[in-house]
Amino acid sequence: MAGPAGTSHGYARPAHERSAVIDLEAIRHNVRRLAAAAEPAKVMAVVKADAYGHGAVPVARAALEAGASWLGVAHISEALALRAAGIEAPLLAWLHTPESNFGAAVAAGVDIGCSGWELEQIVAAAREQERPARVHLKVDTGLGRNGATVEVWDRLVGDAVEYQDQGLLRVVGIFSHLAVADEPERPETDDQLAAFREVLAIAEDAGVDPEVRHLANTPATLSRPDTHFDLVRAGLGIYGLSPFEGQTSAELGLRPAMTLRTVVSHCKDVHSGQGVSYGFNYHTAGESTLGLIPLGYADGVPRVATGGPVRVEGITYPVVGRIAMDQMVIDLGPLDVSRGGHSVLGAEAVLFGDGADGGPTADDWARAAGTNNYEIVTRISPRVPRTYINESPLSGAPGEKPATGATAPETPAP
Repeated sequence: MAGPAGTSHGYARPAHERSAVIDLEAIRHNVRRLAAAAEPAKVMAVVKADAYGHGAVPVARAALEAGASWLGVAHISEALALRAAGIEAPLLAWLHTPESNFGAAVAAGVDIGCSGWELEQIVAAAREQERPARVHLKVDTGLGRNGATVEVWDRLVGDAVEYQDQGLLRVVGIFSHLAVADEPERPETDDQLAAFREVLAIAEDAGVDPEVRHLANTPATLSRPDTHFDLVRAGLGIYGLSPFEGQTSAELGLRPAMTLRTVVSHCKDVHSGQGVSYGFNYHTAGESTLGLIPLGYADGVPRVATGGPVRVEGITYPVVGRIAMDQMVIDLGPLDVSRGGHSVLGAEAVLFGDGADGGPTADDWARAAGTNNYEIVTRISPRVPRTYINESPLSGAPGEKPATGATAPETPAP
């Protein structure tokens, strides 16, 4: 009978029982691909939500190395963490509450998105810090989330210009967000683009001379050059995932950067009719071998994604039975482990990766869960260590000794 990992079958013992392995060269490749599509516009790499689960600081550094000019996050707290890591690139945070720390943002040179209500708090922070705030005015061109409505836009612009004349702020940018750019055939993107051009004209007539005008997200970067203006905000694409139904990452020239993997933690023969996991929603059709995969919904795997793929020794198996908090089960077929058959105990189990070898992808798990690939990678929990490959010698934090060689060993996330 085979032994555990690292013994009779020679499986290399991994650094972690389970990990999300992030290929930083894939991040750099994707940024270069998006930069080429956006040219002459510049690229803002969106690293909100811990870089969609990939690790904000390592991804931000890799994106800047590859040519991104800006970084974008949702919350000021995310921006401050990047500044604390020594990242000094232009940085925009755009989603706030009345409790947001505008003073810290101004002090750290973080650009602040402003939909209207925030303006007075931003100005108060600028007075307190005795330095002008850097502001991007946001207009709602149809998405219906934050951003000033077109009806109040001229008033917001007028107030901002007045504060700019007083030296309390600088209107660095004007921006909006597209609702359906991932469905290129829909006409609403044309409507939003027309509205954006109109509000830009209003701002220019009022004396605003923004450094950057930005509207395009990843799908618009790849499919709508008329939306690029001065800057595109690329999120999903820098992680190598496709925003389009029916188009793969490879077809878009993108490389998925995250591989979610673990090892088979238990392997046993069972009789026909064996129930599997809570609720007994699955029973084996015959004598079979069950493999236990030590990842579950506490690790960010969707509980509803029964049937999601797991690749072991070059074969992809669907998850059977209900996904539990810490584990799930795959049906390996009749391996006869108890009678000396080949065991996969300790073998690597990959839930998703770049798919280059025909293995499972985040898109496969999204289909199993009835969601999108954004959610699959973003929801991987902090309980799963992030490890990094292809780190640049230049990407260490200030004071760190640079790695030697082009590829650094896997290291835990900071």
